Amino acid sequence: MAAVTLLQARGLTRHFDGLKAVDGVDFELAQGEIHALIGPNGAGKTTFVSLLSGRIPVQSGTIRFNGRDITRLPAYRRVREGIAYTFQITQIYGSLSVFDNVALATQSRHSHRLADDTEAALARVGLEDRADQVAGTLSYGHQRLLEVAMGLALKPKLLILDEPTQGLAMGEIETFKEIVRSVVPEATVLLIEHNMDVVMDLAQRITVLNFGEVLATGTPGAIRANAAVQTAYLGG
Repeated sequence: MAAVTLLQARGLTRHFDGLKAVDGVDFELAQGEIHALIGPNGAGKTTFVSLLSGRIPVQSGTIRFNGRDITRLPAYRRVREGIAYTFQITQIYGSLSVFDNVALATQSRHSHRLADDTEAALARVGLEDRADQVAGTLSYGHQRLLEVAMGLALKPKLLILDEPTQGLAMGEIETFKEIVRSVVPEATVLLIEHNMDVVMDLAQRITVLNFGEVLATGTPGAIRANAAVQTAYLGG
């Protein structure tokens, strides 16, 4: 059976004072896949996912999500459409409890089972025993997991994770990989990640950005063997 396209970007462009952060990118996500986005620092990865999530407006090009043109929708409307984006720098409410952080995300989708859905999201990332802890007192690794729980609480069709393993210990990385695998196929995962062991272990397909353009897209094996990718990023 042919894969169903969940998200499609065509000719996506965003320049900043002459810097071509994203320059005419074509990109597709299949429903239910784990897709990694990699590339050198400054390749345009975070700008690109910010365009997909609506945090930065598109200069030219189109974005279709779940069959609908969302190119001009603001970020909050894209959340309602089913796109959840966890940020490169942890974005939590430090003065609130762990439970309340996730409850805010749960509430935003008008859940009628607020407590149950919040507890379920915490359990998926292993933070159920820390529900009453003030979020700002969590370790950095646990704050990253809390952010993932907030994303999961939105019940997204697409979960975008930007550098999620940054600052995580080895055991926490293994937990994170289990979490990501548990998300699919109900949701699609777009993973921006520098840890190549994580990328190669999790992703079914990988897209490589370089200087704001797509350098290659393919399976982990194909990307690892790609001479241009080796030169630009993998150090081969």
